[in-house]
Amino acid sequence: MAQEKDQAKTQAQATGADSKAKEAKEENKSATDQQGDLPLDGIRVVDVGTFIAGPYASTIMGEFGAEVYHVEHPLSGDPFRRLGTPTDRDGDTLVWLSEARNKKSVTIDLRVPKGAELFKRLVAKADVCVESFRPGMLESWGLGWDELSKANPGLVMLRVTGYGQTGPHRNHAGFSHLAHAFGGLSYLSGFPGQTPVIPSSSPLGDYMSGLYGAIGVLMALRYKDLTGEGQYIDLASYEAVFRQLDEMASAYGMFGKIREREGSGTVIAVPHGHFQTKDGKWVAIACTNNKMFARLAEDAMGRPELAAENLYGLKTNRLARRDEVNALVSEWTGSLTRDALMEKCLAAQVPIGSLNSIADIFADPHFQARDDLIHLEEDGVGEVVIPGVFPKLSETPGRVTSLGPKLGQHTNEVLSDLLGLSASELSQLHQNKVI
Repeated sequence: MAQEKDQAKTQAQATGADSKAKEAKEENKSATDQQGDLPLDGIRVVDVGTFIAGPYASTIMGEFGAEVYHVEHPLSGDPFRRLGTPTDRDGDTLVWLSEARNKKSVTIDLRVPKGAELFKRLVAKADVCVESFRPGMLESWGLGWDELSKANPGLVMLRVTGYGQTGPHRNHAGFSHLAHAFGGLSYLSGFPGQTPVIPSSSPLGDYMSGLYGAIGVLMALRYKDLTGEGQYIDLASYEAVFRQLDEMASAYGMFGKIREREGSGTVIAVPHGHFQTKDGKWVAIACTNNKMFARLAEDAMGRPELAAENLYGLKTNRLARRDEVNALVSEWTGSLTRDALMEKCLAAQVPIGSLNSIADIFADPHFQARDDLIHLEEDGVGEVVIPGVFPKLSETPGRVTSLGPKLGQHTNEVLSDLLGLSASELSQLHQNKVI
């Protein structure tokens, strides 16, 4: 009887705790609804960067609630508008519509005194400023860190360049292709003894820089929350690339080891590479240890003799007879369609993945199930499909509310609402081509 009473008491306490937790969650949710339902609601970002590296950081912040003003030149705008496949909407490209998502376009000529003054006033009301000019360019217009931090002592400023604000190469032009090369990634890309290739037709270095930039901004905002003080972030695109090179710095520093190009495989495991299938498609197979190879040979290929220790069962033997192993696996994959091959390997717990073209990605149910593709309608363009918002937060997932804006679409709105400019003042600024 006493035990039953104790159990009832424990259950009542647990129910009460659950009830209180639920009430607290509802209160928090209510408070969140009042403040905004995304983690960066209330953060204002002035983005004066161009192309991808800097602006991608502000794009990420915009996906999670920040209000982002993309400041562009009144006549030419961000040159990124013309990179990629043009649309019927004033020639703005698909990459612009995708990567300038959730932003407002404000046109200001920073090179003229009145424009510089407007920019300072805008930054004074912001939390974050993002720029990607060459070092010293903003300073030449009177808009460097020293001046902007005077206007806004709590400002967080992200400065993305090819080689950083310091160092002998600081004034060199910076592009993703150059970041891949200087940061050490291009040297690794391609096949042994052949010309190094560009790691990807996608500007990976720029996107990696944007990711590091967003991380830097969030850490600086956290410091501002604690101290009230702002700071600037000096980010070099090549450093974002260099940081991905795992042990190579340590291996060279300790042993003088230089990793070379390894093609579609790797020198530390086999079979570990890309293999073509009967229907002309490709898969990636990664057998990094003896157990994985045994599952491939015995359960997937139906050739258990290949996993014998005196043949290919031991990693040392496979590495010594790399070409033989790859030839056997290639012959087998070439006898099956990709779907049949995937089915066999997955059933045998062999690590395998398809090499997806964008058409494969659109057809794959996994991308659909995770909302990795967003379909939006845009006036003058039609339906536009863009990558989803990542990472996926359980309570406050990001969202896309608009595609890349038209040039100057929000200039009057922002300058009147935020800076209090009158209609006559805006008209004069337009006439003088300041905005």
